[in-house]
Amino acid sequence: MNHTSLALSRIAPSQTVAMTDRAIALREEGRDVISLSVGEPDFATPPNVIEAAKRALDAGDTKYTAVGGTAAMKRAAALHFSRDLGIETSPERIVVSAGGKQAIFHAILATVSEGEEVIVPAPWWVSYPEIVRFAGGTVVPLITHASHGFRFTPGDLEALIGPRTQWLLLNSPGNPTGAVYPAEMLAGIGEVLRRNPRTMVMSDDIYAPLSYTGQPHATLSVVCPDLADRVLTVSGVSKSHAMTGFRIGVSSGPEWLIKAMTKLQSHSSGNPASISQAAAVAAFEGPQDFLSGWRESFRARRDLTVAGINAIPGLSTPVPDGAFYCMVDAAPLMGRFENDTALAMHLLEHGVAIVPASAFGSRDGFRISFATSEDTLREAMRRIAAAVS
Repeated sequence: MNHTSLALSRIAPSQTVAMTDRAIALREEGRDVISLSVGEPDFATPPNVIEAAKRALDAGDTKYTAVGGTAAMKRAAALHFSRDLGIETSPERIVVSAGGKQAIFHAILATVSEGEEVIVPAPWWVSYPEIVRFAGGTVVPLITHASHGFRFTPGDLEALIGPRTQWLLLNSPGNPTGAVYPAEMLAGIGEVLRRNPRTMVMSDDIYAPLSYTGQPHATLSVVCPDLADRVLTVSGVSKSHAMTGFRIGVSSGPEWLIKAMTKLQSHSSGNPASISQAAAVAAFEGPQDFLSGWRESFRARRDLTVAGINAIPGLSTPVPDGAFYCMVDAAPLMGRFENDTALAMHLLEHGVAIVPASAFGSRDGFRISFATSEDTLREAMRRIAAAVS
């Protein structure tokens, strides 16, 4: 007998996790599978972060902390928001969560009622629409295209925003497209938001350190400071410091929303792990100079992947401006496959795990993560070429 809730029935499992799990299962069977399905830096966590975690363990910092994060963690988060994003904030406007995903989940659940609308640019990160649906909200897709760098225009937003629009979700640099919104585009988006004072903005800046445009990172609450009391900025250490397993996200926004998210967190998970918080303090307060080297490595991998994909007949991809993903168009091949999920399974049988575009609200293609070594990427390109030839 199935006793799952109506809320759970609204959502689907994460396809990125599903593809990664399938790749792991094949590896355990002895198959040689290259996984390009998960968004995780392959670099080692910085040594000062590891040492901070060890010190916390040795000091016995293994008890409950304040639900929304320790005072030290909030100070470190405030430093990060100021130094790296240009956002001046305070502990009352910060909540620390078990990863950025939890912060987004809590913000949506705390504010979206049945039938309220959330505008989600597509292709989207797989969890955005599922979180909205779980909360009972209505997903309003804002379709973007490769020809415009997978960015929407103020006019595109104007056409969809309305009296029931509770949130606009904005991810820059973006997953899965690598889209980056420069300050001038954010200023135009801000003009539309001023005419729609009910709408809030989720600014997911988790990939901020990984931009290849040569321009400083731009974020909405800085470009449009008069809108800052309607913006929740989400960040963390997962991508910037290769700390995906530590599960620490940090968010800054209006005090009422931070209180609401903390209230929900007090009943969902309680405080983020004490040891992970100690490690994240070291991540934010310690040396940041390694980031430039990581960024250049990712840029080289990006260029290798883009060239490799565009050399394969039937496949093409634009050059992403940030993050570590390519959205690949495989439309010319779709006559040979039932859909892009079938194509993804075909590539998996040839030893490469990717994620079909349909997981991201798109179609006829797939996402590649290039967060792995250049040698691995070259072999993956060879396998993909052989699989579709």
